[in-house]
Amino acid sequence: MNALKANHIIKYFRTPEPFEVLKDLTFEVSQGEFVSIIGKSGSGKSTLLYLLSTMDTDYEGTIEINGTTVTGKGQNELAAFRNEHIGFVFQFHYLLPEFTLLDNVMLPALKLNRKSKEEIENRSLVLLQMLDLKGQEHKRASNISGGQAQRVAIARALINEPTIIMGDEPTGNLDSKNTQIVFDIFKQLAHENGQTIIAVTHDDDFAQKSDRIIELMDGKIIS
Repeated sequence: MNALKANHIIKYFRTPEPFEVLKDLTFEVSQGEFVSIIGKSGSGKSTLLYLLSTMDTDYEGTIEINGTTVTGKGQNELAAFRNEHIGFVFQFHYLLPEFTLLDNVMLPALKLNRKSKEEIENRSLVLLQMLDLKGQEHKRASNISGGQAQRVAIARALINEPTIIMGDEPTGNLDSKNTQIVFDIFKQLAHENGQTIIAVTHDDDFAQKSDRIIELMDGKIIS
C-alpha cells in the first residue's frame, strides 16, 4: 500500500525571476518504508519535503497521502490533515523551553482533541519511556541535552500516531552517537510499527542504511 504518491510535481520560485526548482517529479513511497532524500545544497530536497508535508501548496501536479489527494485543499483543512497524519522532526527541535518534556509531547494531541487529557498523558509517558527518557518527564525542555531534546521532538511527532514521519535534517545537530540512536528509532518505527519515514539528510551513512534513497540533482530525481 502506498503512503504517498507524487505525480508530475513542478515547482517554480517566482522571484527575482521565474526559476524551475523541481522538474516533473513522480515517485511513490510505500507504507512502512524508510526513505532518505539526498542531494547537494540547492538540489531541491528541502523544497520537495515542504510540498510533500502540505506546508507549501504552490506547485503543479498532485500529491496523495494515505489515499487522500491533498492538492487543492484549503489551509485550514491541510492544517487539520497534517496534525492527524504527519509527524515532523526538524534539525532544530522547536521545543517550548519553559514547558516540561511531558507538556511538549502532549501539545499536538491536546490540539487534535480526540482523546481525554488522561489518555494523552499516558501515551506521552509511554513514548518518553520508549525513547529512553523515563524519569525526565517533568524536567523543563531548557534543561536537557541536544540529543535528549531531539528524542522529545520524535515523541511529540509520534503522539497522534501519524502514518508518515517527515524529517528535515533530523540528525543535523547531533553527534554520531545520538545520530545512531535517532536512526535506530526511525528504523524501528518503520519496520515494527509500519510507519513511513521520509527524511531529507546530508548524512551519507544515515542515507545508506535507510531502505531507499531518492537522490535529487538540479530539481530532478537522478536515482
